[in-house]
Amino acid sequence: MNHLAPRMVLATLTLAISGVVMAAQAGSAATAAKPNVAVHAAASFDSPTVTTLQRNGAVTITGQQGLWFKVTVAGGKSGFVRVNEVRVAYGKSDNGGIGAALFTGQGGQGRTTETASVRGLDESKLKAASFDAAQLERMESYRVSAADAQRAAERNHWVATSVPFASEFKTSQNENQAQASNSRSSSRSSSRTGLRALGGALSSFLPGSSSGVANAAANHSDAIVGKSDAEVLQEELELGPMIAGRVLGAAPLVNDPAMQRRVNLIGRWLASQTSRPDLPWTFGVIDDGEVNAFAAPGGYILITRGLYDLLSSDAEVAAVLGHELSHVVQRDHYEVIRKQELQAAGREAVMSQVNTGGGIAGSMARDFIERNGAAIMMTQLDRNAEYRADQAAGIYLARGGFNPLELYAVLQKMSSLGSSSSRMAGLYKTHPPLDKRLDALDKSGYKDLQAYLDR
Repeated sequence: MNHLAPRMVLATLTLAISGVVMAAQAGSAATAAKPNVAVHAAASFDSPTVTTLQRNGAVTITGQQGLWFKVTVAGGKSGFVRVNEVRVAYGKSDNGGIGAALFTGQGGQGRTTETASVRGLDESKLKAASFDAAQLERMESYRVSAADAQRAAERNHWVATSVPFASEFKTSQNENQAQASNSRSSSRSSSRTGLRALGGALSSFLPGSSSGVANAAANHSDAIVGKSDAEVLQEELELGPMIAGRVLGAAPLVNDPAMQRRVNLIGRWLASQTSRPDLPWTFGVIDDGEVNAFAAPGGYILITRGLYDLLSSDAEVAAVLGHELSHVVQRDHYEVIRKQELQAAGREAVMSQVNTGGGIAGSMARDFIERNGAAIMMTQLDRNAEYRADQAAGIYLARGGFNPLELYAVLQKMSSLGSSSSRMAGLYKTHPPLDKRLDALDKSGYKDLQAYLDR
């Protein structure tokens, strides 16, 4: 068998050379996103400038150190640039660019195994999934208190900071009693007036309907649109577990208690910095290989194993959770369900001219979840809601003691996976293109957050 030795040696050498080539090619193409970008010798603004790039100057990203990318420029020089000073090109394959070089869980905490499917949770799977009470109970068992999160923040030196947010969502429950009463009264009045003045809005659901039926539909809708904050909150608290339990029926939690506790501590700390800190905030990582996250009403947030594995630090985990927190705070998915209630109210009026009252609005919402399962999580939200969630994530990060640029870094890494990546199919279906989201963050210029960009 000695005659095989030369072949084995040759094969070994070939593999070794191939490995060197692959290592040399590892990286992701990017271009300078500003008129002048200084490439520093180290990941610090105080380090010497190696070279200066002009806008659209080409670089290759070969690594990441915090909020700095390590880059190679023309002529072989290397150095560091901030994550928002270059724009990563969309990757051409699932395994290229930063997807291979940087998505390695550099934080070293809670890395998961590669056992889950990468096909992702599409709409049909989420609609067909059964409610998994045991998994929901397990998810809720990892819930932590605000005090637990505060202690974790102290251990990790996450310092709470007061940062204003002009467009922050507030319920009237956060106002004084008089303001709350006036708000509810005004809401009901304006809702009824608006619906009757815009009869055509409901008519679109009721083609050819008579004026009597249209009025019945408007009356029925009053019970939905005119809910008090207390009624809305109660529905959120009921619908959230219904939806989360069905997501868990499609993809169970990763069996890693340390990981689950980690996301709950980070998430609960960041939730304490929102305008709705008292929701029963609950977080979990589900065993699915696609890159995605889900925010159900009432404070239930799930991220996939595929997304978790891309995140290299607690701060990047916080960035992802911050975006999802905004969807809950703003009631984005709840409002999707409410629109379905409006449509159902119109159909009910056509079929039976039913009277309002008796809690039918709430039952419609529950019936919608029963019929559609967790597929509501794959509903495309208004694009402005996604841009707003990105903005809010920056605010919550700053309030929680993190750098607002952490979300920018995550979006850059996600871009490198590729615009046609199978791992990103669900996210691309429900979110604006990543480059558009980065454009929106660039346009905002992180106004009011400049003081926190050097953390």
